[in-house]
Amino acid sequence: MISVVFRPRVFTLINKKEKEREREIKNTNKKNKKKKKEKKNKMTSDSPKTPSLMDSILGLLRIRVLRGVNLAVRDVLSSDPYCVVKMGKQRLKTRVIKKDVNPEWNEDLTLSITDPDQTIKLTVYDHDTFSKDDKMGDAEFDIKAFIEALRMHLTPLPSGTIITREVPGRQNCLSEESCITYNTEGKIVQDMCLRLRNVECGEVEIQLQWIDLPGSKGL
Repeated sequence: MISVVFRPRVFTLINKKEKEREREIKNTNKKNKKKKKEKKNKMTSDSPKTPSLMDSILGLLRIRVLRGVNLAVRDVLSSDPYCVVKMGKQRLKTRVIKKDVNPEWNEDLTLSITDPDQTIKLTVYDHDTFSKDDKMGDAEFDIKAFIEALRMHLTPLPSGTIITREVPGRQNCLSEESCITYNTEGKIVQDMCLRLRNVECGEVEIQLQWIDLPGSKGL
């Protein structure tokens, strides 16, 4: 007589249960990751954005320092002048021109503008090698009228068209009438002749031009 032994399918059942458990763990991990990601995205979207520097900049002001006229003598017979332009924490300067009281700089200094009501100061110095540089006068000017002209958004005008004028007075350092014009390059510019203060004589001629900066707040 042949006897038949029936063996329980223990291993098969164990393997099946383990696989189901692994599947449950994987699903739980996926759900947890999804919840964390959703929570992170919500926190990012709800948190206030930190304003960048570009959000506060209106654009760039290019100051072309053209020349000095009849500047003061600070050395034996002449001076070694250079200009410093300051607005807030920004400070820029031209190169030094040796032994010339009527220097031709023709140099561009560019400021970033956040507050169009802020005053700009220009100071002339005499460069000295072995001692502190001597002051040769200073002048202040603002760009309110210039900004107003830019905000008119005028259509192309004939070259040389005068948009507006500023006249000399006690409240400014202009030595003559300052014209805001439409130049040959299709740009609005302002020419200024600044009378230097705190010195016996001297003037500095400059020209203002606006540069639109991509990504900035704009006018």
